[in-house]
Amino acid sequence: MTSSHARLRYWGAMASYVLILIIGSIPGARADMGEVASGIVLHSCAYATLAFLLFTGGSGNPAQRALKAVLTVAVMGALDEIVQSFFPYRHGSIQDWCVDCSAAIVCATFMWALWSHRKVAA
Repeated sequence: MTSSHARLRYWGAMASYVLILIIGSIPGARADMGEVASGIVLHSCAYATLAFLLFTGGSGNPAQRALKAVLTVAVMGALDEIVQSFFPYRHGSIQDWCVDCSAAIVCATFMWALWSHRKVAA
């Protein structure tokens, strides 16, 4: 991973998050996606991907990148659940937010270990 594309990965994470909010707000979209994968799988994949993009698109040493990625995903997940609570056909869930945070922690920890072990340039 080159640092020349870091900014693209960071903003890709932001654009992906907006898409998550938009798609999650479409009536019936969540139910349709639920036929393909469970909510835990969907949340885990989506928020781990966001953590990966934020980690690789961020700056600082690996520990700083991991911390920033996890904290950003925690805020994103909380906002997603708050937005969902405004729709009558959706509901905000602390459990979903915990899955989001767990996925970010696992991904960021893996990336931190990989970055630290491989001595990847920042």
